[in-house]
Amino acid sequence: MEQYSDALNGIFQALADPTRRAVIGRLGRGPASVGDLASPFEMALPSFMKHIHMLEEAGLIRTSKAGRVRTCEIAQERLMAIDNWLNQQRSIWEGRTDRLEQFVLAEQDKEQKS
Repeated sequence: MEQYSDALNGIFQALADPTRRAVIGRLGRGPASVGDLASPFEMALPSFMKHIHMLEEAGLIRTSKAGRVRTCEIAQERLMAIDNWLNQQRSIWEGRTDRLEQFVLAEQDKEQKS
C-alpha cells in the first residue's frame, strides 16, 4: 500500500477538516450545487470554495459547470483507496488480536494443568 501513500496523505488531510467532512457527507446523498453545499456554513463563498478545491485536489469530489452553476459529486474511486487501506489495517489488527487470544488461552490452559 506504500505506493498509495501520497494519495492517502492528501485524502486524509482533506478529510481532517469538519467542513470538508460535512460536504462529503452531504454528497453521499447525491450531487449538489456549490451554493447548496455552502448554505449550512457561515462563511463567505470564496472561503467555502477553498474547501471545495481541496476536496477536488484530493480526488474526493468532481465538479462540473453548467452555465453559472457548479455541481459537485463524490469520486467513489478515491473513497475505495481509503476503504482498501482500512481493510488492510483491520486485517493486521485482527491477526494480532487473534494471536493474543491464542496466547491467553494457552496460558490459561497451562495454569489449569499445573
